[in-house]
Amino acid sequence: MEKVFNFNTVSEYNTFNNHETLHPLASVIDFSKAEPRTGSKMNFELFCIFLKDVKCGDLKYGRQNYDYQAGTLVFVSPGQTIDVENKVDVYQPVGHGVVFHPDLLRGTSLSASMADYNFFSYHTNEALHLSAKERQLVLDLFDKINAELYQSVDKHSKKLVASTIELLLNHCERFYDRQFITRDIVNKGILERFEDLLNGYFKSEKPYSIGAPTVAYCAEELHFSANYFGDMIKKETGKSAQEFILNKIIEVAKDRIYESDKTINEIAFELGFKYPQHFTRLFKQRVGKTPNEYRSLN
Repeated sequence: MEKVFNFNTVSEYNTFNNHETLHPLASVIDFSKAEPRTGSKMNFELFCIFLKDVKCGDLKYGRQNYDYQAGTLVFVSPGQTIDVENKVDVYQPVGHGVVFHPDLLRGTSLSASMADYNFFSYHTNEALHLSAKERQLVLDLFDKINAELYQSVDKHSKKLVASTIELLLNHCERFYDRQFITRDIVNKGILERFEDLLNGYFKSEKPYSIGAPTVAYCAEELHFSANYFGDMIKKETGKSAQEFILNKIIEVAKDRIYESDKTINEIAFELGFKYPQHFTRLFKQRVGKTPNEYRSLN
């Protein structure tokens, strides 16, 4: 029977990795202290930031393998499941990590900004690849968090630990910005592929069957998570992926209004709008004229 571990508390994960619990809501893990083990499925109700020092190609989240190698940072949020596929061979975990319970955030500045760190919901093949300098900075911040955990727990502990984690996450945002720029081979031609996908979408029957294209649909078709895809498009264009889609809808709508004798309602349905008035409202907002007014000028 497959091994499944459920980690609801920091203490449970510390025990699994042979660590003392210094604080009930946060821990810094040195995986080399854990006992050798075989692969298993792990359900987390914790936030985790893992920095592994060895290649681990059989680590999965959902149906995808991690794009995972030495010096890679992986983020896990509550409700996610990680699976090490090889359930036979014994291996020695190596690397470091920070785990913290959602309750750590309550009453801290990090609570308000946590939802902005989209990389906690990136796909596994969108892990963060660190340079040697970035890796050392991450380890230094791990050490800073750990040093605070070794202090006696008092009314300042949670705030200080959370603020250092927030600093770590802010650096990770910077590293991801760098990765969006430097990983051209992986992300090559994403705008062209996005454009081609939308062009094909509006030439198909999909607007009738599933409605106007969404960011989630486009991301899945291009093999990205919605958040990673949205962040990448934002870095490339300065506009959100949703804005890109809306611009394409208006572009196609203008062509069809100008070039065809179809009614505005027919065009709205062709573009995936269930209710033509929603199309008319969007068009007026973005063009400054209703579709009929636009048609009369051309």
